[in-house]
Amino acid sequence: MILYRTAQGPVVERDGRYLAVPVADWDELVNRESLSQWLRGLELGPEGEVGAPAVGDLLAPLGTQEVWASGVTYYRSRTARMEESKEAGGADFYQRVYEADRPELFFKATPSRVVGPGGVMHRRLDSKWIVPEPELTLVINRRGEIVGYTCGNDLSCRDIEGENPLYLPQAKVFARCAALGPGVLVAEGPMTPATSIQCEIWRAGASDPVFRGETTLAQMKRTPEELVGWLFKEESFPAGCYLMTGTGVVPPDDFCLQPGDEVKITIEGIGTLVNGMD
Repeated sequence: MILYRTAQGPVVERDGRYLAVPVADWDELVNRESLSQWLRGLELGPEGEVGAPAVGDLLAPLGTQEVWASGVTYYRSRTARMEESKEAGGADFYQRVYEADRPELFFKATPSRVVGPGGVMHRRLDSKWIVPEPELTLVINRRGEIVGYTCGNDLSCRDIEGENPLYLPQAKVFARCAALGPGVLVAEGPMTPATSIQCEIWRAGASDPVFRGETTLAQMKRTPEELVGWLFKEESFPAGCYLMTGTGVVPPDDFCLQPGDEVKITIEGIGTLVNGMD
């Protein structure tokens, strides 16, 4: 099942049918007991069956939740972080966190900094090396349970982070720095390690993507459950939260996003998140 947040209210795609969900408040919806089971038992309500949501009606699938992120969870990400920070003497930090029990977890965005499907993300103007980071994103309820999965784009300024690891918040948190969507795959079990994550970047005038990369969840060093366990150790989230799980798809070191670029992130079983760049 895929749960969409639309301008008209939540819609669930179930067995090829689209049903209006009789709960308008997204926070209430994702925090329902046994969400998957509840949606499976949903009868045709007063609003009845609806058509597939138009792209223009889709909103970012979150309410008041904070978005957090994990770093250095893939070997490819570890290598990229070490390369970008070697001049600043910080390369060893990333090797250490890759091997450590404690993961890197950091705050990414408030809802106002998140764009949805078709939204335009922001290229931080004081960065000259900015890249998308396609990531499986966990939807977690207030009880610390993973209730769903969506596609996430953790836009990252590699030059700012590479200059000094202490600049991480500036490299990661700014206006329109994150994207989520198109919908939430409601968890009826964990995603398989073979699940693929793809990223394509299209540029005006190009007949082919200027970048294309792919990985699978099998390349993650840490499990989603492990990451959630660490996030909830000494923290609580009254409305739940979202957690980006790191990237294993990294463009070449000479690549930087440009105005007008279009980023497509596809996660098997969830769909494709498409965003432009300003």
